[in-house]
Amino acid sequence: MDEVEWIHRHPKTEDLRVGLISWAGTYLTFEACKNTVTATAKSLGRRQTWEILVSNEHETQAVVRLKSVQGLYLLCECDGTVCYGRPRTSHHGCFLLRFHRNSKWTLQCLISGRYLESNGKDVFCTSRVLSAYHMWTPRPALHVHVILYSPIHRCYARADPTMGRIWVDAAVPCLEECGFLLHFRDGCYHLETSTHHFLSHVDRLFSQPSSQTAFHMQVRPGGFVALCDGEGGMLYPQGTHLLLGLGCNPVRGEEWFILQHCPVWVSLRSKTRRFISVVYDDEVCAASERLTPMSLFQFECDSESSAVQLRSANGYYLAQRRHRAVMADGHPLESDTFFQMHWNCGRIILQSCSGRFLGIAANGLLMANSTLPGPNEEFGILFANRPFLVLRGRYGYVGSSSGRDLIQCNQDQPDRIHLLPCRQGIYHFQAHGGSFWSITPFGTFRPWGKFALNFCIELQGSNLLTVLAPNGFYMRADQSGTLLADSEDITKECIWEF
Repeated sequence: MDEVEWIHRHPKTEDLRVGLISWAGTYLTFEACKNTVTATAKSLGRRQTWEILVSNEHETQAVVRLKSVQGLYLLCECDGTVCYGRPRTSHHGCFLLRFHRNSKWTLQCLISGRYLESNGKDVFCTSRVLSAYHMWTPRPALHVHVILYSPIHRCYARADPTMGRIWVDAAVPCLEECGFLLHFRDGCYHLETSTHHFLSHVDRLFSQPSSQTAFHMQVRPGGFVALCDGEGGMLYPQGTHLLLGLGCNPVRGEEWFILQHCPVWVSLRSKTRRFISVVYDDEVCAASERLTPMSLFQFECDSESSAVQLRSANGYYLAQRRHRAVMADGHPLESDTFFQMHWNCGRIILQSCSGRFLGIAANGLLMANSTLPGPNEEFGILFANRPFLVLRGRYGYVGSSSGRDLIQCNQDQPDRIHLLPCRQGIYHFQAHGGSFWSITPFGTFRPWGKFALNFCIELQGSNLLTVLAPNGFYMRADQSGTLLADSEDITKECIWEF
């Protein structure tokens, strides 16, 4: 079977949401308890996150509605007040969104012609004369671990630490070098590679963020972004090798990338410690003792059924076929490509749509034979494109705070958690500087432990996981802002986006 061209998946709805920052540096906020909209929040959270619904788009403007994560719409009333609710007419809640050269947005009420503005606290629509008070800075609200896809070149950005460059030449985003952390500081963005280097204005990677690594970002609905230096230079792939660098003459929209959450790629190992690999085009077996590109699988989950699909680097999905054999020749919507997942102490068990469990046959092939899972049906799973975790919960990112000695879960800027694999599904959590995570008798965490502790990671969906802490409880986000490990059951606060 020939390889199919890798098909880029459209961004998920949650990847397309934005926060809107006023001239005063505060965020447009949905105030559920007050039945109003304000601009007082200093950080981006769920109530500051908006989905941009486009009904008509041109090069420099679009007709849009703004929808909160609670499902209600931003509405401008006749007296200039701004609230939220359900649109009463076809144009109620519609705004003319204009994209400005300074990367700002303006939102003009389609009915009254007045602009959305804020005084740093309240939000209203009273003026038809455009001014700086009507400018809003869009900030993508997706998780900060991202990939950049060029729709013109149909390739992904890839960092090259040995040469200190970034190329737009990866056909499949399965390498850790394709993942970047998008830092937002003082209105600018810094793009950090997996090896802790930063994209700069001078076509080489820097070891520390600075004014030379700061970029402005133009944002368009649909996940499109373009990075510029604020002085006329745009980032786009250049030359025959598609080096990502600043220039002034992009053609055919080369400067536009689709910004998406970094996908999860994993490797699976049998009880004999051999990697599950695709061989002879589409056969799947446990044959290799070394990790190869054909041993990597993109881990995709259906949000409604929690079923998992494993997409091989050849572009096809694992699927149960005749005689219970599992082949790498499936397509996205085939029912045979969906497997139920079960967990046992960090090891994954996969159940096919026939009800049988996947295991390794005597000839090494992956088969759906067993009606009851045993050690042969348990697979070790390791992240293939993530040497670190960045965790986001219900109240913000996991990170340290200068005023507290405990690890917090309500931060606007995250800390990296470096992963040291101990055994299948078990990791040591290492903080910045080389120290380890430690746990207190109260189930709280500190980032300066001397000894490595075991944390068990279990995937719960696409880019979702739970962590079983060393004390035997699940790690959860507490509304107080302190990270805790005290939950016996998996609740919503125990689910982490990564």
